[in-house]
Amino acid sequence: MEKVKLGIIGAGNMGSGHISNILAGKTPEIELVAVADRRGVRRVWVKETVPENVKIFEEGTQLIECGLCDAVLIAVPHYQHPVLAKEAFAKGLHVMCEKPAGVYTKAVREMNEAAEKSGKVFAMMFNQRTNCVYRKMHEMVSTGQLGALKRVNWIITDWYRTQIYYDSGDWRATWDGEGGVLLNQCPHQLDLLQWICGLPKTVQAFCQEGKWHDIEVEDDVTAYLEFENGATGVFVTTTGDAPGTNRFEVTGELGKLVCENDTLTFWKLSQNEREFCRSSKEGFAMPACEKLIVETDGQNLQHIGVLNAFAGNILRGEPLVADGREGIRGLTLSNAMHLSSWLKRPVEIPFDEDLFLAELDKRRQNSRKKTGQDLTFSTEGTY
Repeated sequence: MEKVKLGIIGAGNMGSGHISNILAGKTPEIELVAVADRRGVRRVWVKETVPENVKIFEEGTQLIECGLCDAVLIAVPHYQHPVLAKEAFAKGLHVMCEKPAGVYTKAVREMNEAAEKSGKVFAMMFNQRTNCVYRKMHEMVSTGQLGALKRVNWIITDWYRTQIYYDSGDWRATWDGEGGVLLNQCPHQLDLLQWICGLPKTVQAFCQEGKWHDIEVEDDVTAYLEFENGATGVFVTTTGDAPGTNRFEVTGELGKLVCENDTLTFWKLSQNEREFCRSSKEGFAMPACEKLIVETDGQNLQHIGVLNAFAGNILRGEPLVADGREGIRGLTLSNAMHLSSWLKRPVEIPFDEDLFLAELDKRRQNSRKKTGQDLTFSTEGTY
């Protein structure tokens, strides 16, 4: 195999971007052979955009069954991610899944089991893991340069969305469709938080539904986290702040990392804070601290990098940016936040997956039926 023959299921905001990148030659080891979308207007766009030899289908299942593909990229509403992935694995296809892995962990766990059984390559489109500053944070924390974790704070409120964004499709911002800010905007940050710092053991969250928009799901979230070693954290996000903030702080016994405005700053202590605290003879003393701007390799390949790594793994066994089975971890954090808010109490991880699904289904049954305008927006420059 010289090229991976790829079928893309979903030609909306994300799928159309992937199609454009492939057609522009940015993924030289991937050949687009098929596209599927349920919406007639998007199939018309595909027909006008792709070469004539690319087959167009109405249903993702038809594309999976067509026999033309080595792999599929799933970029459809979230509930369908595990369903289509399991069908693809059963057909012997490699799978790239857009974020999030799914809506609830029980379905994603089944998807992971299908991936394991198939032996095929499974990857998640966690394109923010290609960002040089987050990669460096992961490296520094995992190699012990911060010492033991003490505190994690991430305020990520620059996800501003207008009402027309939410009105652009009948599945948007509904319990029966895409969910709210945790499921649609923040899967990348939740993945990065657990990738860099690990999963907390306890979550207490406050998810405010329709606070800033005419929607039924959360658009404003504040969560408190407790980690196994006693470290604590706060995660704040919304689609209603303008201008917003994106500031990620990780504090350890040896200093503090601050990621903001594409710059990573390390406030490096001269000695372990815990040791200094116990040994200092001065009541108001603080360990000496050096402010360092952390150098990175400057690379931030985003979606193209994830796709090229996917092809490289299939063709030569090269590393993925994110193994698909890791998608359940960020979703675990998201589900725990929702469940805590619904139950109005702290939730331990792992939580009761059946209880979460029962609570989610209550909201799905009462989900508002709406008529979307079926608009597709360019996502270029929004990452």
